[in-house]
Amino acid sequence: DVQLQASGGGLVQTGGSLRLSCAASGGGFGRYAIAWFRQAPGKEREGVACIASTDGSTDYADSVKGRFTVSLNNAKDTVYLQMNSLKPGDTAIYYCGADIWDECSIKGPYYYRHWGQGTLVTVSS
Repeated sequence: DVQLQASGGGLVQTGGSLRLSCAASGGGFGRYAIAWFRQAPGKEREGVACIASTDGSTDYADSVKGRFTVSLNNAKDTVYLQMNSLKPGDTAIYYCGADIWDECSIKGPYYYRHWGQGTLVTVSS
């Protein structure tokens, strides 16, 4: 089974940018759907963005459309989440999840069996 390692979080001011990485080991992302979820204190884990390795299709939460971009580098077995125009409401622990699906989904974390350890993103006002 694939193992995931998320990185790239940090502290940034409102309007700033960060790029998160989710690296796979123990097997590449071929045939996998990969998603980014986030969880703020006291809130449920919510889907942010996802990408299907089969055809590169993507999906985004309405709250991040136009600001976040998810991409996949097959040669590096790494998925990226480029986050621009960050807002304090984006503050959360960001997790990457993966599983073997033809299509990706951000409807719920139950869609994915494999998870990284999370990386903290803090956006100051």
